[in-house]
Amino acid sequence: MDAALEARAQSFEMAYRMQLEATDAFDVGRESEKTREMYGDTTLGRQFLIARRLAERGVRFIQLWHGAGQPWDSHDDIEKNHKRLALEADQPIAALLADLKRLGMLDETLVIWGGEFGRTPTVELPTPGSNAGKINGRDHNSHGFTMWMAGGGVKAGTVYGESDEFGFKATKDVVHVHDLHATILRLLGFNHEEFTFRNAGRDYRLTDVHGNIVKGIIA
Repeated sequence: MDAALEARAQSFEMAYRMQLEATDAFDVGRESEKTREMYGDTTLGRQFLIARRLAERGVRFIQLWHGAGQPWDSHDDIEKNHKRLALEADQPIAALLADLKRLGMLDETLVIWGGEFGRTPTVELPTPGSNAGKINGRDHNSHGFTMWMAGGGVKAGTVYGESDEFGFKATKDVVHVHDLHATILRLLGFNHEEFTFRNAGRDYRLTDVHGNIVKGIIA
């Protein structure tokens, strides 16, 4: 059989098997009432519980996002919005980590929480059509922000890096996005300097020619 045709047939067969398994994996009603209460009866709580059920079944990469649209993009009312969002996320995050630990899965499951930027330490001045003339929000900030990781070979309780006194820019143990990617690959068991993918006849590294492993966070 032609190799390309065989590969296409196998991908369809895998998709069919995934659909059969999904019916069971997505049914959180199969969990105990105590477990459902631990995660919380919210959309995010159910998402996190489903994520754990998928991980139990061997799904290797699971991505969750919080809320419709971009709820964390607080160009106005940042204190009110971030307080509400943090309260929504706190319970299911704690439940997921506790549950993975209870099941003996946390040591082999890397959990990452973050976004692509932070917020400035200064208010954002009014811009017509942008923040409705308010001055209680913050603009995007790519110079200093925080992500956290747990499980999967990460050294627990470690804080790495510092910002300036205003919280605007990373100044000590700065981690570039390439460093973050290199470190994640290392935690997943890959050498980012050797792991490549082929595109248009050329081998590419996922971190290109950049990236240093942040050894200070590896257990």
